[in-house]
Amino acid sequence: MPLDYKKGFSQGLAIGLGYLSVSFSFGILAVSCGLTWWQAVLISLTNLTSAGQVAGVGIMAAGGFPLEMAATTLIINLRYSLMSISLTQKAEDSMTTADRAVSSFFVTDEIFGVASGQDKPINRKYMLGLATLPVIGWTLGTLLGALCGNLLPEILAESLAIGIYGMFVAIVLPVSKKDKGVAIVSIFAVILSVTFWYVPFLKENVTSGFAIIICSVISALTGALFIPRKEKRADG
Repeated sequence: MPLDYKKGFSQGLAIGLGYLSVSFSFGILAVSCGLTWWQAVLISLTNLTSAGQVAGVGIMAAGGFPLEMAATTLIINLRYSLMSISLTQKAEDSMTTADRAVSSFFVTDEIFGVASGQDKPINRKYMLGLATLPVIGWTLGTLLGALCGNLLPEILAESLAIGIYGMFVAIVLPVSKKDKGVAIVSIFAVILSVTFWYVPFLKENVTSGFAIIICSVISALTGALFIPRKEKRADG
């Protein structure tokens, strides 16, 4: 089957269903932080990034500065730039700069995984098809979560809002079991985060956004500098 819109649409079904359930938790989290339902939906429609959205909403709720939020989301979502660059190597020659720019907006971990696994060059129609259901699922889930967050009892809404953090754990845990380096970096990041939360001086003087930036950068640099890379064995 050629890589056209229909092919991409069918491959995006599973991603869209997964995003529907995850973004439901984000919708609840957003309204619990003081956003309206339409603000939560607008964020999901124009971002399509779970970790970046959660961090951004947290900084909004804490009264952080726009520059702080921009720097935090930049670091968290920097991997999408690398994914987009990687996908350009699989793009058809017919894809214009505008086509590539539009396609890059829809790049997420799951969409990148599916697109990069194709054995044929990708094109604009395929990428739009692949992104259709994930965008709908992510936005619709946010809407449902935001509306339910306003109707459910406060204690239940706060409990459901934790669900999106469960997704992050589900992403990191399987990889950590296979790669000790990832496990060490993740544990180190958790220790740093806990330190920023419980040490009075740090909690009072470092905002949540900059704490995320510091923890992310220090953990990543520590892993890159001190954890040895796995050497590929030569055949024969």
